[in-house]
Amino acid sequence: MTATHDLVFLFDVDNTLLDNDRVEADLTAHLTGAYGAEAANRYRDIFEKLRQELGYADYLGALERFRLEKMHDPRVLQMSSWLVDYPFADRLYAGALDIIMHVQQWGPAVILSDGDAVFQPRKIERSGLWAAFDGRVLIYVHKERELADVERFYPARRYVMVDDKLRILNAVKNV
Repeated sequence: MTATHDLVFLFDVDNTLLDNDRVEADLTAHLTGAYGAEAANRYRDIFEKLRQELGYADYLGALERFRLEKMHDPRVLQMSSWLVDYPFADRLYAGALDIIMHVQQWGPAVILSDGDAVFQPRKIERSGLWAAFDGRVLIYVHKERELADVERFYPARRYVMVDDKLRILNAVKNV
């Protein structure tokens, strides 16, 4: 049985600990420089449509759909390497790692993120967040719907949720 903590801190990743807007800007700049503005715009359109369908950002899924349209352009195969090898640690907000260490004096800190099962864990690992959270990482399609699972893994009397999206904070508060 997992011990019940007095307090558990739940941290979002994208635009909470890591400047994901900057990652997206870098991706757009890379796509524009390497493949042209038309390709960058088409990838963005596919990405946004897929985000609406899935409810989370799926960079590699959008890339696969883009690839199907550009099957005979071998340069497209290099796009995945740029994404997978991106230096996410360079996009952590200043002080993010210090905050994680600081709050753990009161209780464990846990990543609670939305995302796919391949790229989001890779992003968290390459940013150094996986290690900073000592492997306490939960990734769901819709995290606000998985709070019973969070409670099962990290039981606590109280939770503190740190997230940049008011919609998520309100949904969690209502539960």
